[in-house]
Amino acid sequence: MSTRKTTKHPTAVSAFTGAGGLDLGLVRAGFQIIGRIENDATARQTITRNCPKTRLLEPADITDLVKAFKLTDLARWRRRLDLLAGGPPCQPFSKAAQWTKNGMLGMKDPRSEALRGFMTLAEHLLPRVVLIENVPGFIRGRRSAVAFVQDRFDAINRIHKTKYKLHHRLLDAVDYGVPQRRQRAILIARRDGKGFSWPTPTHSLTPVTAHDALRNIRATTVPAPGGKWANLLPSIPEGQNYLWHTSKGGGKNLFGYRTRYWSFLLKLSKREPAWTLSAFPGPATGPFHWNNRPLTIKEMLRLQSFPASWRIAGDFRSQVRQVGNATPPLLAEIVGRAMGEQVFGICHHGPCTLRISRTRMLPPPEVVCEIPESYALLEGEHPAHPGTGLGPSPRRKRKLLIRKKLRGALRTLRPHRRAAA
Repeated sequence: MSTRKTTKHPTAVSAFTGAGGLDLGLVRAGFQIIGRIENDATARQTITRNCPKTRLLEPADITDLVKAFKLTDLARWRRRLDLLAGGPPCQPFSKAAQWTKNGMLGMKDPRSEALRGFMTLAEHLLPRVVLIENVPGFIRGRRSAVAFVQDRFDAINRIHKTKYKLHHRLLDAVDYGVPQRRQRAILIARRDGKGFSWPTPTHSLTPVTAHDALRNIRATTVPAPGGKWANLLPSIPEGQNYLWHTSKGGGKNLFGYRTRYWSFLLKLSKREPAWTLSAFPGPATGPFHWNNRPLTIKEMLRLQSFPASWRIAGDFRSQVRQVGNATPPLLAEIVGRAMGEQVFGICHHGPCTLRISRTRMLPPPEVVCEIPESYALLEGEHPAHPGTGLGPSPRRKRKLLIRKKLRGALRTLRPHRRAAA
């Protein structure tokens, strides 16, 4: 266990708590969570199941909470709170949104109101540090939220005479010992205007593998694969995806090269970390276990670096959503330690409490099977992806479709107008 220079635990309020990954890491880094804000009923059950003495703040919706801020006892923490931390809904900034009907909308997405509420809460509380965690698209690309967050801090500084200075960086959880390649945008703003030194990667060259994480988990009941592609999984080697069955893979030519999303029929490898877990996987969305099946909730939790004692409420789909949306607790512990040392004088010794150890024993890869006859009809020539930047663009396609329909309607009307003339 770690030792500290001070016995005082910095106070923190958690927003968008979800399954509690960010909170768990911060607690292990020495912070005391005095209140949690979570609107989802099932996630609230998860929080109380693992933290029975926790305090869930009301109103549960952050937009309503900031409107009623002066009526809550949170008001007494103004300028006294040490940390406000949260991961606002990521869907407006998620790359996966490019495969949806509307695409990535950023701050134009109605769900980004939650971020506006979070920044309003930051202005009400004026904590010593503000921490935001989100997907990479939150800080990079055309739909980035950085300009909005920076503008809000600039306004807060002008009005309240603070010195919030925003620092942000993209961290890959795998570089810090999490057995999963998961890039997370981390934004930190200190009220005193001082800098922040990011934690140094410790596992870039020697990552913790999926086998390291799952080797001691005994699954009694496992989910069965479903959908039209389920029986194709045994024909894909560990660590491969549908690209194995393209013109540039080692299997049959069943799909066009790079015409599907990366996680399509993606399988874990015992020798590598897991790929990013999805919160809303379809029946063909990986990563799948190397035993050709979906992962269990316990396995997903371990790949996120949750301890074995953590329990998730709800049905299977709700559990997958909560775990897939969670911040890896180990990454949160490492970032929390860095904040604790630089801002609050907490001195840690020894490794992180949520670390996962590596093992030298590695079983051989699973046997790869032939494709079932039902898929043999797919074999043949398939066009590849047209090229970089020519992938899914929902809004552009929708606009082009509308224009095409309008042109067709105008062409239909012209003969009638001529006849009328």
